[in-house]
Amino acid sequence: MNYAYTKDGVTVAAVLDTGHRRADGKSPVRIRVNYAGRRVYFSTGKVMTREEWERMATSKSRAAIDVRQDIESSYNIVRDIVQELTTAGAFSIDALNRRLKTASGGDLNTIFKARIEDLRTTGRIGNMLCYVGVLKGVERFAGEHISLSAINVGWVERYAEHLRDEGKKQTTIAIHLRTLRAVLNIARREGVLKEAQYPFGRGRYEIQEGEGRKMALTLEQIGKIARYDDGTDTTAKYRDYWLFLYLCNGINVADVVRLRYSDIVDGEIRFVRQKTARTTKTVREIRVTITDPMRRIIERRGQPRDASDTFIFPVLTGKETAAERKMKTQFFTRAINRRMADVAEALGIDHISTYTARHSFATVLKRAGANIAYISESLGHQDLKTTETYLASFERDERQKNAELLTKF
Repeated sequence: MNYAYTKDGVTVAAVLDTGHRRADGKSPVRIRVNYAGRRVYFSTGKVMTREEWERMATSKSRAAIDVRQDIESSYNIVRDIVQELTTAGAFSIDALNRRLKTASGGDLNTIFKARIEDLRTTGRIGNMLCYVGVLKGVERFAGEHISLSAINVGWVERYAEHLRDEGKKQTTIAIHLRTLRAVLNIARREGVLKEAQYPFGRGRYEIQEGEGRKMALTLEQIGKIARYDDGTDTTAKYRDYWLFLYLCNGINVADVVRLRYSDIVDGEIRFVRQKTARTTKTVREIRVTITDPMRRIIERRGQPRDASDTFIFPVLTGKETAAERKMKTQFFTRAINRRMADVAEALGIDHISTYTARHSFATVLKRAGANIAYISESLGHQDLKTTETYLASFERDERQKNAELLTKF
């Protein structure tokens, strides 16, 4: 049989391990993985003689076909995990062992922890923290050893009700359930969760999204923010940062801190959202025309351009670990939000945050008549449904305004 796969220096092959021949002359069939001078074997549970192994590829007997399919299934599990890890740039023998432990069974908690470790290894700290938080919620509900056999639609319904009893809003509940669904998708893909058990989808449990609070500001309110000055440089600095987020297509803080001078090309800022860079097949580059207000903010708040790869804003150095980068980004976000909360109070505006800047960008364009497909592309969304969620408050405003027209007589 010719089961062999190679990618990025990792080789996977199904082999007859004659180095561990048994007394009856048969040897175990194993899946061998070679990487960086290391060689590891994973069992298929099958043993055979050299002659049986050589006949396996062409034999048409029912017994031989069944054994061949079992070996192929074991090989495919290892190959698929290797392919996923190498594609993410996160392959190691330890990572492979963790993933195979998940694939070989275990409980829901184990699969969660394996996913958390994968995210930590690949530097996706924000996602990792989300999974950590959801795992804690799952364990509060059902304990530290949750059998996969217990998972069904009723279990998910009870878990959702448990989250409501904890006081969580529907938006937060939806986040928890989507994360749980992602983990169960791994279990289903690895063959440790039966399709009949899988609780999500049409005719099963369908996750209800929260409507969300109104976040977008009006142009008049944004103008007041742009002109606000309490006489302190700290307020002016964070006001500038907030305005830059708004003007730069509602860019996320995680992306703005990574902007480099080399991202400025022909009067445009070009970047790829960190949130989707590893999770989509097609990398979508966002392009933002640098307006005069944006240029002035860069001049006031940007750091000197020592080289083309210099970060525009002085938040990161480029020497941080993924965890340190996440921590600095969170600290920067909190600093902006704290100062903008003071600005909101001074101006009599309900709420101003980095998230408000993103919603406001989308809604202002919609109010001005921009096509929703253009808005979606500008935000870097992968589908229009996400953009429509952002614009829900705009639609409510329109309905209310139109309803009031009916009584203007």
